[in-house]
Amino acid sequence: MIQRIQTVYLLIVTLITGILPFWVNLWSDAEGNEIFAKNDLFISGAFYVSALLALVAIVLFKNRKNQFVVNRLNMILNLFLLGFFVYRSLNLSGEISVSEKGIGMLIPIISIVFLVLANRAIKKDEDLVKSVDRLR
Repeated sequence: MIQRIQTVYLLIVTLITGILPFWVNLWSDAEGNEIFAKNDLFISGAFYVSALLALVAIVLFKNRKNQFVVNRLNMILNLFLLGFFVYRSLNLSGEISVSEKGIGMLIPIISIVFLVLANRAIKKDEDLVKSVDRLR
């Protein structure tokens, strides 16, 4: 379980989505207040669900097909988060006042990249098992 590369990728996703959004700001409003994930219930819930799905995918190491499906669901959730952040960033004022986008808006992109890498490794393992079964 731990020795597989997709487990490492999923652990990285768990750490990125479970801890990082609460340390780095997502954006700053016009008054200069930094907005973190803990300030919005929807965003913090989505990040927690994403971390939980990554942990569930790690536990499903014996059933690679279900692991693949859980990762896909996690990617869809991160795409929704990314879409929300893009919508939010387009609504932030861009004038001279101090409203700026934070680095935390990139967390779903990083998470999706590691989920894609994990799915590629899961697919590779599944193909390897199928090829070994063919040789018997």
